[in-house]
Amino acid sequence: MKLLGALALAGSVFLTGCADLGYYWQSASGHIGIMRAAKPVPEWLADPAVSAALKAKLELTQRIRRFASSELGLPDNPSYKSYADLHRAAAVWNVVAAPPYSLTLKSWCFPVAGCVGYRGYYDEASAKAEAEAQKKEGMEVAVYPVPAYSTLGWMNWAGGDPLLSTFIGYPEGELARIVFHELAHQVLYVPGDTVFNESYATAVERIGGALWLQREAGEPARREYAQFDRQRQDFRALALDTRRALTKVYESPEAKAKDWTRVEAMKQAAMADFRERYASLKAGWSGPRQNAYDAWVARANNAAFGAQGAYDDLVPSFEQLFEREGRDWPRFYTEVKRIAALPTEQARRAALQAASGVLQTHSSPQDKKEDPGA
Repeated sequence: MKLLGALALAGSVFLTGCADLGYYWQSASGHIGIMRAAKPVPEWLADPAVSAALKAKLELTQRIRRFASSELGLPDNPSYKSYADLHRAAAVWNVVAAPPYSLTLKSWCFPVAGCVGYRGYYDEASAKAEAEAQKKEGMEVAVYPVPAYSTLGWMNWAGGDPLLSTFIGYPEGELARIVFHELAHQVLYVPGDTVFNESYATAVERIGGALWLQREAGEPARREYAQFDRQRQDFRALALDTRRALTKVYESPEAKAKDWTRVEAMKQAAMADFRERYASLKAGWSGPRQNAYDAWVARANNAAFGAQGAYDDLVPSFEQLFEREGRDWPRFYTEVKRIAALPTEQARRAALQAASGVLQTHSSPQDKKEDPGA
């Protein structure tokens, strides 16, 4: 995930006026608070009060950080060479909103970053208050914790993005993927195209994570991650099927005729099928993460499915593009930058399809005009 840097946010106050001053202030002050809590990793390693377990994780992250630059062509800069203990469950909480009969996320627009399909808060109570405001406007909403984010390299002069207590305890493979994902945002970022940005970074993390596990991790870490990732892939496949089913409902003749009673019944049938299939899927899982998706399923709605689509929809195209570029990272980044420079989302999708050879079988939520639906 990416988030506006603190200085960019502060500048946005003057560009947009004071109507949203409180939001920009919490964003700038929230990030500054994280930066103040951060200390270079060597200082944590030298502190006798720091646990051996945390020191081992921090040492691991620095190996991952070096691998990111030496093997994946990701930037070698101050980011992820410091660590901050936030004493809370998430770095930020994102609010996403969608209409009752659409998966198209509501957009919030900012100078520099363009329009994005979420609004981030450093305080969970503030995020929930925003969610309630969106509900009063008739939107379906979701609030979800974000363990890490990137300031796109804007804050490297001040020490860069730190490692955080919100994700330092993740399994080795997932820890590597988070670092690779956030550094990928520093390579390129297209203002206003959330699906392109997140799908690209997700492809980098998946390819890079597999390479890390293959070349650097021990067999126990590979086994641990294999179970972790199998459940995630199973769930993502189910969610993708459900997004397709819901899209079919919202584009149905009944929806075009505005027969909302029938559309609602079709929607509820799709959601009931999703929950039944999840219960069956979960019955085949075991281990400590068997219940990992229960909360997500319980609150699943258009906003939640729309947000997940931003991270998944174009990933196969980016992965195939990497293969077509000979698994050569500099060539891959050069080609992605070429596509990213195109002026519209439609042009980028067409160029990505042509370059990768992957036919897009369904449109991403961000490609559609708000209907009402997000």
